Amino acid sequence: MKENFGLSAALATPFDTDGEIAIPGVIEQAKHCLANGCKSVTLFGTTGEGASIGMQERQQVLAALIAAGIAPSQIVMGVLVDAAEDAAAQAGQALAKGVRNILLAPPSYFKNVSDDGLFKWFAAVFTMLGAHARDVIVYNIPSVTMVPLSVSLVGRLRAAFPDVVVGVKDSSGDWPYTETLLKTHGDLIILIGDERHLARGVRLGGQGAISGMANLLPREVQAMAEQGDDDTKVERFVGELLNYPVIPSIKAILARLTNDESWLAVRPPLVSMNRQDSDKLFAAFSALFRAKAA
Repeated sequence: MKENFGLSAALATPFDTDGEIAIPGVIEQAKHCLANGCKSVTLFGTTGEGASIGMQERQQVLAALIAAGIAPSQIVMGVLVDAAEDAAAQAGQALAKGVRNILLAPPSYFKNVSDDGLFKWFAAVFTMLGAHARDVIVYNIPSVTMVPLSVSLVGRLRAAFPDVVVGVKDSSGDWPYTETLLKTHGDLIILIGDERHLARGVRLGGQGAISGMANLLPREVQAMAEQGDDDTKVERFVGELLNYPVIPSIKAILARLTNDESWLAVRPPLVSMNRQDSDKLFAAFSALFRAKAA
């Protein structure tokens, strides 16, 4: 029997002054998370601005992490694109390097699509991958994609592709959905993306999390993701964080914690957090976790 998935840090992506990925910063952050309770790191998910990262950059960063001593089995690759061909290309590139999992979001440009249409899109991706298709975690984050993955669609995908679809990352923030998913698909790796529901979900059989908060508080989130321990401070801070744009907010706190303002940079169309909001958010973070301002 395989061990539980555990905690994967949804790595934020640092950029240099030219807007290029600051690869040494990615490596440093990945090693920090892995040394502090994370079983893996997830590259280019939502927190990592994955929809803004192209094929060549992905290849360069993945190769650099492996060269730096991070095992492919410690890496999950996010794939957040609309064309099935592009999704298969990105996933295939990472799978060829031996990554642990692919985190695959549904196509999101077209809205109000049916389960039948979504099933055909996923099927097309898996068909293009062919024998390389494996270890796919489908990604439910309707607040971003506006394309929810129904519990019944998850079941159809699992039945049709039992050797490919191994799990679901649920970032819906909808506890009744999460609870139904856990009860209906307990044979899958169910990962809870909303830390406010994480401990409760793990106690119901969830196998962990791919978490943006793990960039900031890996040990605290580990206890929630692996032992199902409640942490009201983490839950309160997530509620505070959601008052602001999440990706720039996580990076603004990282900049304070590391005393490195390069973390403030985001890729267009996102914009960096303004100083006033950054100060307010970091004050809330410090009050809960006794962090020292940089």
